[in-house]
Amino acid sequence: QVQLVESGGGLVQPGGSLRLSCAASGSWFRVYAMAWYRQAPGNERDLVATVTPTGSTNYADSVKGRFTISRDYAKNTVYLQMNSLKPEDTAVYYCNARLGMVNYWGQGTQVTVSS
Repeated sequence: QVQLVESGGGLVQPGGSLRLSCAASGSWFRVYAMAWYRQAPGNERDLVATVTPTGSTNYADSVKGRFTISRDYAKNTVYLQMNSLKPEDTAVYYCNARLGMVNYWGQGTQVTVSS
């Protein structure tokens, strides 16, 4: 069974940094595309960044140049390094694993950017 466990969220001041981690269970990790989404109160869940099994990445325009997604195959973990954080980055961040039409989600981790 696929399990995704996020960690690393918290409260940070504007301009600060956080690194989110998503630990994945099982040997399937190598063939799944991985992504981070976020959802602010009253908003839809939006795509933040993706990384393919071959390491290609893509970012939402709102986070380009500030966020970096990466994956460690030895640790079955995907990361989201978030720099220059803004109050509008405040949201619950979710890890996603996708293969074709199959999607798995983590439980989410709260990120709050506030002074």
